[in-house]
Amino acid sequence: MTSTSIDLYTFTTPNGRKPAILLEELELPYTIHKIDIGKGEQFSPEFVAINPNSKIPAIRDLETDITVFESGAILIYLAEKAGKFLPTDAAQRASVIEWLMFQMASVGPMFGQFGHFRNAAPEKLPYAISRYQNETLRLLGVLDRQLANTPYLAGDYSIADIATYPWAIATTTPYLGLSLDEFTHVQRWIENLQERPAVQTGMAILTPAFNSQYGAVAQD
Repeated sequence: MTSTSIDLYTFTTPNGRKPAILLEELELPYTIHKIDIGKGEQFSPEFVAINPNSKIPAIRDLETDITVFESGAILIYLAEKAGKFLPTDAAQRASVIEWLMFQMASVGPMFGQFGHFRNAAPEKLPYAISRYQNETLRLLGVLDRQLANTPYLAGDYSIADIATYPWAIATTTPYLGLSLDEFTHVQRWIENLQERPAVQTGMAILTPAFNSQYGAVAQD
C-alpha cells in the first residue's frame, strides 16, 4: 500500500460505487465525501469546482492535486497510477478500454433510462419503458455472449468488470426488476465478482455495512 490518499466525492449509485471498488482492489487509502444527489448537493459551488457537470463521482488525488471526474476516466486514472487492472500490452489494453466504453456509452445510460421511466418519471410512458427495457435486455445479451468465451469481460479481471458490475447487479433489484435466468454467463460472472472482498466493501459505501481498511467517511 502506498501513502497516496484520494478524496472520493460520491453517492450510493452504480457509478458512485465504481471508484470505491477499485480503490479497495488497489489498497489505496481514500476518504469518502458524501454528495447527496437527492438533496441536490452536486450543484453546490464547491462540487461544481470539482466537476463542472455536477455529476458524481469525482476524485482529488492529494499527492498530485489532480482532480478527475467521469467514472470511466477515474478508473483509468487510478489503474494507470497503480499499474493494475489496465494492461500495457496494446491489444489487451484496447480490449479493456472498449468494454469500459461499452459500459459508459451503453450499459449505464440505457439501464439508467430504464430505471428512470420505470420508477421516477411523473407519467408512465409504456413506449419509453418498453424501449429501454428491451435495450437493457439486449445489452445483457451482449455481455452474456462475451462472457461465454472468457471469465471476465476483457479476459483477465480489469476496470471493465469493475465498471460494469454495479450496473449488472442493479438489474436484479426492485428498481429494475429483471431476471437474469436466461443470462447464465452473466450470472456466473456476477457470482465470481461478489466473492471479492474489495467488491463487497466498495458496494457497501455510505451504508452501515461499510467496513474498510483503506477508506473512511469524511465528517463534513
